[in-house]
Amino acid sequence: MAWAIGWVVVDIRDVTADDLDAVLDGRKRAFGLLPADSIEPWRARVTPSLAQGRYLGVFDGGRLLGAARIHSYDQWWHGRPVSMGGVAGVTVAPEDRGRGVGRFLMRGVLERCAELGHVVSALYPATTPLYRGLGWEHAGSRNRVTLPAEALRTLGARDGGVKLRRMAPDDAPELRGMIERVYAATRASGPLGWEERLIRLWLQDEDDFAYMADDGFVLYRWSGGDIDVDNLVAGSEATARALWSLVGTASSIATTVTASLEPDDPVLWLLRERSDDSVEQARWMFRLVDLPSAVARRGYPAGVEVDAVVEVDDPQRPANSGVWRLSVSDGHGAAILVTAPPGAEVPRLTIGGMSALFAGVHSSALRRAGLLTGGAPEIDDLLGAAFAAKPYMIDYF
Repeated sequence: MAWAIGWVVVDIRDVTADDLDAVLDGRKRAFGLLPADSIEPWRARVTPSLAQGRYLGVFDGGRLLGAARIHSYDQWWHGRPVSMGGVAGVTVAPEDRGRGVGRFLMRGVLERCAELGHVVSALYPATTPLYRGLGWEHAGSRNRVTLPAEALRTLGARDGGVKLRRMAPDDAPELRGMIERVYAATRASGPLGWEERLIRLWLQDEDDFAYMADDGFVLYRWSGGDIDVDNLVAGSEATARALWSLVGTASSIATTVTASLEPDDPVLWLLRERSDDSVEQARWMFRLVDLPSAVARRGYPAGVEVDAVVEVDDPQRPANSGVWRLSVSDGHGAAILVTAPPGAEVPRLTIGGMSALFAGVHSSALRRAGLLTGGAPEIDDLLGAAFAAKPYMIDYF
């Protein structure tokens, strides 16, 4: 793919190992210096993505103008995994900003996501207008909550029957399977499923402490004199109590525990005293890449029956544009292209609006934001019930 900036024609192509020094220079100029001891681990993490076509760069001849990486994830939507391209490390050289390089790069990233088989995409934005202009829309958050360590220590496990054990890299397949079972059973929306290779890298980090139960796990570390919980997933009250009280045993030294939590995390109801939550949110944006495939793979609330027609406009991916019949029944959904009934007032959504709706943003909010227009008022409740969700991530990428 080639594109002209003034008199200069630039192209987008895969980043190679020979380009990594230039990528690192771009990251330094965009995000600040990487610690010296982080450079080689970073190279080890990104090198497999090069051969997979997951690192794209915009080049003027041999000069790198911008780059972006596409992670391969499963993202869970109402208890079902959907293939997601997680976009990260988006950089544009300072001297090339404001010339459209970022937009050209992200158009290429969107098409590459489709080629790789990802039916949805998500990213943590450094700026909203670039991504919103290409169809990504705000959908969920990563919630970092600060809790008192002593209050966690006293939770305990009521039945005392939960056995916890330390995890090692060889536990990666078992951990992956357990996470999938818990997310399916709890109808989770938003969290990520990681490749086994990446889980092994987690479990190799000597600064992290990892423990596992039959239906949950925790990964945490010291941060200064306090505790940082990177991941804690629990499928039952007893396991939640056991894992959180394990973290709380650090209370002889740690005053607080900071953790990534789902919006309705059980620990918020297990704590005896909870009057003032301290929450820091990192917002993430979401986009449908293949609308009908995403709708078909998502899970839906049991008992909800919906048959509605909507019109979607996606200038970047015309295959998503058109009039769609959305049907939801028995926890499954489908989107089929149809011809609008003559004289019918069909609700109209931008692709950003449709992406936000898919992610659980209620249609009444989308209507007031101008992302949904037209149609009879009762359609809002139907669509809101079908796509109901409180999306979250506990991971940052």
